[in-house]
Amino acid sequence: MICGLFHDPRGFLMRTMPITVTAVTALLLLTACGGEGGGDGAKDGAKDDAKQKNAACSSATVSMEAGPASEAPAAGDTGEVPVNLVNEGAACVLDGFPGASLVVGDEPVALAPAEGATAQKLTLAEGASVSFTISYVRGPEGAAGSLAVESLRVGLPGDSATRDFPWSYGPVAAGEGTDAAADASVGAFQRTGD
Repeated sequence: MICGLFHDPRGFLMRTMPITVTAVTALLLLTACGGEGGGDGAKDGAKDDAKQKNAACSSATVSMEAGPASEAPAAGDTGEVPVNLVNEGAACVLDGFPGASLVVGDEPVALAPAEGATAQKLTLAEGASVSFTISYVRGPEGAAGSLAVESLRVGLPGDSATRDFPWSYGPVAAGEGTDAAADASVGAFQRTGD
């Protein structure tokens, strides 16, 4: 606090205290402190909401169902297996392609994205649904160029958990080229329903 001695015009010494200045300074300091704390709390809450909305979808809250399929009837024909997902939790994000593998024995054979398919970032509200399709070429029964697939393994981007679905659609043709172990691919997520 600053005090001073002043002479008034009549020659008397006067001691004054700038009470008004001190009070205004204290008020500004209190307002600034209170304003920052309240503002940060609101900002933190908004950041938490944004993080929750931008969280990757998890198989713990997203239900999955495979089929019914459009089964390839004979060797060389193409079939499709749709996989439907419903978000049963808080809003979450699907960013990228679904993870999909055909399990042969104990070995998963990863599927590449379908030619020309483009991954997109989708926010799924609670109750929202999406789907994607596994396309495959049926292989000849018991042939060396066929994969005896036992199950379809599905995972969500950003989630390490997977789910297996029985494969009852016949053998899958082996892919051509060095990178293709199966003549099958996975499509991008597509919104379904309303």
